[in-house]
Amino acid sequence: MTAPQRHHAGGPAGTDGNPSLSWVHDQAVSSVSTLDPSQRAFVASARTATLGTIAPDGRPRLVPICFVAGPDGPDGRPRLYSALDDKPKASADPRSLGRVRDLLARPDATLLIDRWSEDWDRLGWLRLEVRGERLEPGGSDGDEHAAALTVLRAKYPQYSTHRLEERPVLRFTVERATSWGDLDAAPGDRFHDHFANEQA
Repeated sequence: MTAPQRHHAGGPAGTDGNPSLSWVHDQAVSSVSTLDPSQRAFVASARTATLGTIAPDGRPRLVPICFVAGPDGPDGRPRLYSALDDKPKASADPRSLGRVRDLLARPDATLLIDRWSEDWDRLGWLRLEVRGERLEPGGSDGDEHAAALTVLRAKYPQYSTHRLEERPVLRFTVERATSWGDLDAAPGDRFHDHFANEQA
């Protein structure tokens, strides 16, 4: 049996009679310890991600989150921020939410950002291995907390009416990134352009 061919994003398909399916399944997966420009643009253009933590019983806990990319940390690692916002949740106290308790017990977590398209040449995903931490308003975290709220509100106008100043923010420091597919951001994407201007 001949091993399936691997291709880079946007490359040609195989010869099994179904080019689209062959290309989708045979692409190589790329794994790096930081984010390249294509991955950074993919992060910036995404509206949501799926956060994966480990619950006390050992089962994975998955929840969709809003997030934004911030400046890299002092060690050069990318940082992402997610607000514990006013949307209805299982608990009125954001500090008692499952994802927050999970991160306090086990900071290692995963963020998955994916793009679906009926054009399967546009499929792509980015999996980030991260360390999650809780930033509190005021105190030693106050300046970073306030800066995170500024960029979160720039990305999500809905946050203009949320009482984010009273609530913690989650910070995710990227330790490793694994990607698959075509991560090129859509032309003219508002937040791709915002991110590019911010990094210039």
